[in-house]
Amino acid sequence: METTVQRKTLNDLAPGQSGTILSVGNQSGAVKRRLVDMGLTPGTQVKVNKIAPLGDPLEVSLRGYELSLRRADAEQIVIGQPRLRRAGGTTLQTGPDPEAARRQLRDHEHELEAHGGRYDAAAHDSRSMRVALAGNPNCGKTTLFNALTGSNQYVGNWPGVTVEKKEGTARLGDKSMTVVDLPGIYSLSPYSMEEIVARDFIIGEAPDCIIDIVDATNLERNLYLTVQLLELERPMVVALNFMDEVAKRGDQIDVARLSKELGIPVVPITARTGEGLDTLLHTAHRQMHLGFTIEPDDLYDSFTHDIHHRMGELIHDYAYAAGLPAHWAAIKLLEGDDIVAKALKLPARVSGLLDAVVAEYEGSSDLGDRETLIADSRYQYIEKVVAASVVKGGRPGELTFSEKVDKVVTHRLFAIPLFLLTMLLMFVVTFGPFGSWLSNGVGAAVDSLSGWLSGALSGAGVSPVLVSLVCDGIIAGVGGVLTFLPQIALLFFFLSFLEDSGYMSRAAFIMDRLLRRFGLSGKAFIPMLMGFGCSVPAIMGARTMENEKDRRMTILLVPFMSCSAKLPVYGLLSAAFFGPYAGLVVFGLYLIGMAAGILSGLFFKKTLFAGEPAPFVLELPPYRLPSLSNMLTHVWQKVRGFLIKAGTLILLMSMVLWLLQSFDFSLRMVEDAGQSMLGTLGSLIAPIFAPCGFGHWQAAVALLTGLVAKEMVVSSLSMFYGFSLTASSGAVAAAMAGFTPLSAFSMLVFILLYVPCVAAVSTLFKEMNSPKWAWFSIAWQIGCAYVVSLVVYQVGNLFF
Repeated sequence: METTVQRKTLNDLAPGQSGTILSVGNQSGAVKRRLVDMGLTPGTQVKVNKIAPLGDPLEVSLRGYELSLRRADAEQIVIGQPRLRRAGGTTLQTGPDPEAARRQLRDHEHELEAHGGRYDAAAHDSRSMRVALAGNPNCGKTTLFNALTGSNQYVGNWPGVTVEKKEGTARLGDKSMTVVDLPGIYSLSPYSMEEIVARDFIIGEAPDCIIDIVDATNLERNLYLTVQLLELERPMVVALNFMDEVAKRGDQIDVARLSKELGIPVVPITARTGEGLDTLLHTAHRQMHLGFTIEPDDLYDSFTHDIHHRMGELIHDYAYAAGLPAHWAAIKLLEGDDIVAKALKLPARVSGLLDAVVAEYEGSSDLGDRETLIADSRYQYIEKVVAASVVKGGRPGELTFSEKVDKVVTHRLFAIPLFLLTMLLMFVVTFGPFGSWLSNGVGAAVDSLSGWLSGALSGAGVSPVLVSLVCDGIIAGVGGVLTFLPQIALLFFFLSFLEDSGYMSRAAFIMDRLLRRFGLSGKAFIPMLMGFGCSVPAIMGARTMENEKDRRMTILLVPFMSCSAKLPVYGLLSAAFFGPYAGLVVFGLYLIGMAAGILSGLFFKKTLFAGEPAPFVLELPPYRLPSLSNMLTHVWQKVRGFLIKAGTLILLMSMVLWLLQSFDFSLRMVEDAGQSMLGTLGSLIAPIFAPCGFGHWQAAVALLTGLVAKEMVVSSLSMFYGFSLTASSGAVAAAMAGFTPLSAFSMLVFILLYVPCVAAVSTLFKEMNSPKWAWFSIAWQIGCAYVVSLVVYQVGNLFF
């Protein structure tokens, strides 16, 4: 008698319950591919750890790591007992068909003879060697890159996209080696721009060797990318990172056996301490002399292997005509990779034959579609490799350090208050006594330099016009911005700590349901939090979001998160008009910015971006103590960009502003700035801001200069109102005649919400990939800034 087994989904499991995946449902192609790439394949054991404080998403553990996904996606994952894969109604053979094996051998021989001579294995010894670093996010890749290259780094963008590109120079004896830090990726599927950039570089630029950084504490998930890199058959070495943590856990990894199973060298390292790095570079150099790597024969089951070769025979000539390795192109085509399919430009006859082969492959099993079948085949190989080379230590069921921390950090009651306290601490330290003390020190130094230089130049008989240009224009303008450099560095230090420690992902997990209420996923929280540092990388960070609607909406809302360039203005006006309450005022501004973003999101959700919210699949990395050197490197990169801007754009603008402020339209030097060219221009637009409480030409012109760089607002106000950089708060307030605390706060609100700097606007145009959307974003920000500022001032007048 046949019994009926009731099926249930992953969403039906309560926290603490486990199950085995039977199938992954029919989500959109991109979402389903990401799920199977992350290891959610039939036969995988999965456990629900907890539910987010707001009731969604779920945190699950599988393959030795934690993953967050929404209930809606969990509803599509059926829990049960997978059936064995079958082909043609019979169980697959354990050994290959003899004829198929002979055909596969002929294919390999042909590849080596006809297509193996493109790479000159000795040429790199007479030129600069180039190594690519590849790896998952949170695998320690950035730490390794910093350890190998030190300060010899260049940070830019990949051609045609705004994904960050890092290059550096490492030394191997007396030879130099260019190290290219590829974006952190989970697979080589065309799921995100980062993955496309990484694989295009490896295929098109042909680095001499790939160093694949693998998190040794989570081999099973990390080796999925390793397997896909092996499919490219490029010279390759695995860097087994976090070996110190492996030892602390009591785990044991047989490195020699792991290397034998993968068919490539495996070097244990600890990037944080530099252990094993010399051995890694020497091993990479040896691999360069090979010129290629052959993937293991047992990477796929015999049926998948045979299908792979049959497809390779059909597309071989078209692949090499398109500049793609035929072996790799065949497996990507079998997966359903649309980008590869378009690049091959196959005729209809060949496409029809391929479709028949794919249909035969998908009909061989009830596990699912071809993406799931290939991912399942890869993971079966990975499970065998891990079982042969890893021995787990520790007691079963013992909580890890991350699990213990998460019991508090993601607790249903404590999570959101802890998040708000973390943000408050960051602002108090940045703007409180410590941050103010550092800023005042820089201000005093700049002011002393200005006074000394003014006296020296005047004593040397230099023209008063030139003295004014140097001291009142250049030093006052650039120095006014540098005064707040310590606070900007502090903010980036905090953000770097939160990101490197693993807390950023928890914040996304906690906030996902709240953000989803206005059409975003928890992933949007990460670029938005980055927006508190700088809008440029935050807008660029939206590239990691696969959904176009989600990405554009995030870009629209990022500018409402107050960037660090506005800190100098907040610090100046809040200290001048609110004294000991300056920190609370600044914190209030940040809350207003977030509220404006939330309300804008609600409006967009109902109008411009109506429809289903974007999916949410996010790894929750283990908590780690961030490396101080890494954080300082990150802060220095941001500060250096700030200094370059101060030394170029702000310097130029300071000189231009001095000229416009010191001369009238007849080019006569004037004593009263109100009679200058800037004063005249400001007087024309000042009435527009009168209803907001700051209808003064100085304020109007300062806002215009802020379009170039927000830091320029401080320089402009300092020059126009004639107060010193180190003037007391009372002196600044007295100099800004016509301003009250209410009008100053109204102006702060306008600066908070209006258009970001030129660099951010140009990035916005690139990322939106649509002038219409970019101009809409600018108009929306200006409109919101004016309306909210107007409401603040007019309502405030009713009470104060």
